Amino acid sequence: MSKEAVDTAAADASRTDASQAPADAGDAGYSKDLKARHVNMIAIGGAIGTGLFLGAGGRLHSAGPALAVAYLVCGIFAFFVVRALGEMVIYRPSSGSFVSYAREFLGEKGAYVAGWMYFLNWSTTGIADITAIALYTHYWSFFTDIPQWVLALIALAVVLVINLISVKYFGEMEFWFAIVKVAALVAFMLIGIFLLVTQHDVGGQTPGLSVITDNGGFLPHGLMPVVIVMQGVVFAYASLELVGVAAGETAEPQKVVPRAVNSIMWRVGLFYVGSVVLLALLLPGSVYSADQSPFVTVLSKIGVPAAGDVMNLVVLTAAMSSLNSGLYSTGRILRSMAMAGSAPKFTARMNKSQVPYGGILLTSAVCVLGVGLNFLMPSQAFEIVLNVASLGIISTWVIIMVCHLAFVRRAKEGLISRPSFRLPGNPVTEIVTILFLLAVLGLMWKDPEIGRKTLYLIPIIAAALAVGWYGIRRRVDRETEGLSK
Repeated sequence: MSKEAVDTAAADASRTDASQAPADAGDAGYSKDLKARHVNMIAIGGAIGTGLFLGAGGRLHSAGPALAVAYLVCGIFAFFVVRALGEMVIYRPSSGSFVSYAREFLGEKGAYVAGWMYFLNWSTTGIADITAIALYTHYWSFFTDIPQWVLALIALAVVLVINLISVKYFGEMEFWFAIVKVAALVAFMLIGIFLLVTQHDVGGQTPGLSVITDNGGFLPHGLMPVVIVMQGVVFAYASLELVGVAAGETAEPQKVVPRAVNSIMWRVGLFYVGSVVLLALLLPGSVYSADQSPFVTVLSKIGVPAAGDVMNLVVLTAAMSSLNSGLYSTGRILRSMAMAGSAPKFTARMNKSQVPYGGILLTSAVCVLGVGLNFLMPSQAFEIVLNVASLGIISTWVIIMVCHLAFVRRAKEGLISRPSFRLPGNPVTEIVTILFLLAVLGLMWKDPEIGRKTLYLIPIIAAALAVGWYGIRRRVDRETEGLSK
């Protein structure tokens, strides 16, 4: 996006009537310590996480080279979601992000559902992250004898402390986490290209198209495995909406957010699709596995064990980054909800460093349950929580698109002003994206082992949300009346 377009978006946002864009009570009290470089790298970090570094191994094994197409398709729809969110952020930046927009455009029930489904997403994602951290750590023989659940608990404790210090420290940590991830991926891709060009032996294989054609082709197991892994691929992009949350704690969101959102698309093409294509050209899909990063697999196969150690350290950093981001975002979302009465009061509390520690501690408490899951089912923990997290992120993205439809309708009625930074193709883009996300949800039925069992949770979650709403609706009404006075 050009500088002129960004400046125009900022100007449009500044012309929006403040009376038409009521402030979220949950936005009060935050510092504006996140810089442009922090938000930009948070966006990059959201596009490069556990879903690529660990999840791609098992998906390559089951889906083969066609996984690259799955990443591309899901990446396009993820971009639509973030672009829609970015437009609303420029209209009114808020640390409550899409929960705040759901409150404004869909009412308190919409905000309640959006917030708790997002909490479900990140609390279970946190479990996936600490599981991944434990798996990565087991790569080194020194840690092999330490139980997986112990490593998971240690990881949670370390990241919790980091997150509670201050938002500036969080931003700085995420900045360097992202730098490490990007540098490692670029280095791997350069190594992969070198191996391709020189035809260097990789684990007994000569890299190139023959690796694909000699091992079942583009779809070695047919189309269905590619379709089934879609929900896991969607999960790989689950941190992209962090840009919306972070915008509430930066001084110039109208300038920062458009650049961060627009850069997401080429990152998807380069880092996800490009790296998966390289992986497929270097080794057959059958060589990769769900319990080891595919990048570690490749580097170990070329006879440089130390390179595998380095990459394993990098993917460990990626999982720590994801966990850190999850605690950050749920803390802000829960505070926005608590101020409206739809989350426990203690989640609205902030410490002296202006960090909403109540919500962060609540998310951490759920992650502790994940430590127990790692104790009971260490081999299945990652895939189980991955599917449950998919329910949360799919519902969150659907709500964002529904909010955007309502947002545009308000604009057409002349009640609010849309910024020049817009989601193109309204309303077709939103509708097609919603249908795609619902289709991905339905694809879980094709996985009888975990996916189908996950879908059985939907009526349970719906019932829990309904009971919860009837339990807190009077408090929500009181808080709403109090804020309107």
